[in-house]
Amino acid sequence: MFPGFSLARWLMRPAGRRLLGGSWAALLVLVLLAHRAAAAPEDTLVIEPARPTQFLDERFYSVLEDPTGRLPLRVISSPAWAGRFASATGTAQPPNIQHTGSTYWLRLTVLPRPTLIHDWYLELYDPHIGAATLFRPLGAGVFDSVVTGAKLPFASRPLAYKNFLFNLPQRAGQPATYYLRLRSDTRTSFRGMLHSGPQLVPELSLQYWLLGGFYGVLFIMLLYNLFLYFFLKEQSYLYYVLYVLSGALLFLSEDGLGFQYLWPGSPPLNHLVEALAPVLLLVTFAQYARTFLDVAARQPGLDRAIRWVVALSVALLVLDVAVVHSGFSFWLYLLPYGLLYYAAWRVYRGGLRPARYLLLAQALVAGSLAFLISRKLGIDFYNNAYTVYSLNVAFVIEVAVLSYALADKIKGIMDTTLLTQRSLLKQLRKKHHAQDQLVVQLRENQVLKDQLNTELEALVARRTDELRQQNDTIAAQNRELLERNSLLALQSAAIEQLNRDLSRDLQDQKAARIQAREVDFGEFSQLFPDKDACLRYLADLKWAAGYRCRKCGHEKSCAAREPHARRCTRCRYVESATTGTLLQKCKFAPEKALYAVFLLHTHRGNYAPAELARVLELRPATSWAFAQKVLAALQRRRLAADYEETEPWAHVLLEVEVEMEAQEVGAE
Repeated sequence: MFPGFSLARWLMRPAGRRLLGGSWAALLVLVLLAHRAAAAPEDTLVIEPARPTQFLDERFYSVLEDPTGRLPLRVISSPAWAGRFASATGTAQPPNIQHTGSTYWLRLTVLPRPTLIHDWYLELYDPHIGAATLFRPLGAGVFDSVVTGAKLPFASRPLAYKNFLFNLPQRAGQPATYYLRLRSDTRTSFRGMLHSGPQLVPELSLQYWLLGGFYGVLFIMLLYNLFLYFFLKEQSYLYYVLYVLSGALLFLSEDGLGFQYLWPGSPPLNHLVEALAPVLLLVTFAQYARTFLDVAARQPGLDRAIRWVVALSVALLVLDVAVVHSGFSFWLYLLPYGLLYYAAWRVYRGGLRPARYLLLAQALVAGSLAFLISRKLGIDFYNNAYTVYSLNVAFVIEVAVLSYALADKIKGIMDTTLLTQRSLLKQLRKKHHAQDQLVVQLRENQVLKDQLNTELEALVARRTDELRQQNDTIAAQNRELLERNSLLALQSAAIEQLNRDLSRDLQDQKAARIQAREVDFGEFSQLFPDKDACLRYLADLKWAAGYRCRKCGHEKSCAAREPHARRCTRCRYVESATTGTLLQKCKFAPEKALYAVFLLHTHRGNYAPAELARVLELRPATSWAFAQKVLAALQRRRLAADYEETEPWAHVLLEVEVEMEAQEVGAE
C-alpha cells in the first residue's frame, strides 16, 4: 500500500488528531492524498490509423528520476518499482531534465487498435540529449534496446534523422510498455511525437524541404549583403553577414542538421558548436546593432554600457559552458539584448527612422523565443509541432527586415550626401584661389623635406652598422649556448638510461623474490597492480614461443579489441589472454587469482581454502572451487615428464592449456 495513504489513515484516528490538532491533521491528510494522486500511473496512449501523428502529451508517460544512474531495467520494470513512476500531469515536475547528474526513466504504454497493421515511430524533439536508450518489449518480460545520443556519432542512430527517431513495433490490439532512459549534461526536454509508418516519410520530407527553404533564404540574404559590402565598403553589411552566419550555425546545432550533414563523426564538436553559437550570435548582433544605430556617435554613454555588458555576459556564458554547467545560461542573454533594444528605442526617438525596423524585427524574435525558453524550463506554453519551428520563421523575417533597414539607412545617407556635396561645391569654388597659394607653399616645403631626408638617411646608415655589429656578437653567444645545450642533452640522455636500467633491475628483483619465497598480497600487488598487468603477463607467458591458432593452426595473428587478445588472420578466431589458462572463466579479479596460484604452488597445495578466502577477501565457495582447479593443475604438472621440484610457479598457469591441447590431439 502507498505509505502516505497509511499515514493519512492513522492521522484521522483520535490519537493522530490529538497529536497534531484537528485542523493540522486534516491539512496533512489532504497533502498526503494529493501526493498519492500525483503518483498515479500514466494513461495508455491509444494509436489509431485515423490519426497518423500524435503529440506525446504529459499524461501519456510517467517519469522516474535515478540520482545514482545505476538502476538496471530489470529493477525499473519490476512490480516493486512500478509505483515509483510519477505522471507529470498531476505533479509540479516539468517535462524536462532538471538535474543533469541524474538519469531519467520514462515509461510509455501504447495500445494499437486491432486494425493496425504497421509500426509506429517515436520522435524526440530535443537533439541535444546526451544518451538515450529505448527498451522495447519482446514478450515474457524480455526487452531489446536501441542506444543513441548526442555524445555518440551520428551513425549510431537507428534511423538517419536530425532528431532521435525510434521504431516502435506493434502487435495489433495488444498493449506494450516501453521504457526510455535519458541522461544529459543540459536541461533537455522530454517533448516527443508519435508518427505512423506510412506517413513518416512524407512528414519528414516536408520538414527537410521547409528547412532547406529556410537555409536557402539565409544563404541568398548572406550572399546578397556580402556583395553589397564589397561594393559599398559599409561595415554594417559585414556585421550583418557575420550575424546571419552565426544564426545559421545556431540553427544547424538546434535542429540537428549540422550534426547530420556537417560534423556527423564528432560529438565533441557538435557540443562545442551548440555551446558557442549563441555566444557568437550575441557578439555579432551587438556589433551589427552598434554600427547600424551609430550608438557610439548618438549615445556615447549608452555605447560604453553596451560594450561592458556584452563583454561581461560573454565571459559569464563561456564560464558557464566550460565550468559551471548551470543549465540556465539563456537568462544571461536577457540583459545585453534588452540593452540593445533600449538603445534602438533611444536612437529612434533621436531621429534615426530606420531604427524602427530593428525594433520590429527584435520584437518578433523575442516573441518566438518565448516558446524556446518555455521548452527549456519545461513550461507547457503552446508547445506543439508548429511552435518548435517558430523561431526559424521569426529569424527569416528578421533577416529580411534588417536587410531592408540597412538599405533604407544607406539610401538616407546617400540623399544626405548629395545635399552635402552641393553645398561643398560652392565652398570649393571659394577655396580654389586659396589652393593656388598653398601650391607655392608646398614647393618650399618640398625643398625642406629633401634636406631632412638626406640627413635622416645618413643617420639610418650609421645606426644600421651598429646594429649589424651587435647582431654578430649575439650570434657568437648563441653558438656557444647551443654547444652547451648539446652537452646537457647528452648528460640528460645518459641519466634517463641509468634510471630505466635501475627500474628494470628493481622489477627483476621483485619478480625474483616472488619466485624464490612467499610474499604477502601487498608486495605481490606491486608486481601485478591491476588487471592489465595480469593480462600482459599471461599473454607473454602463453605466446612466448609464438602464436598458433586453436581453430585452424595458423601462426599469424593481429591485435584484437580486447586488451592483450590475439585474432587469427586466417579464420578471424579471437583468443583472449586467459583462454587455456587457470584464469579462464575466473569470476574474480585476476590479480587475486594469480596470488592464489602462487600461494598454492608455494605451499605445494597444502593451503586451506578458508584461509585463502580470508586472505583474498573472497567467498568460501568461490575460493574452494578455484583452489580445486589449481590443485588439479598441480597434480597434472607433477605427473608431467618435464616436471622439476624447483620449477617456478608460473608453469602451472598453462597446465590447462596443455591439457586442452592433449584432448584436441586425442580427438583427432
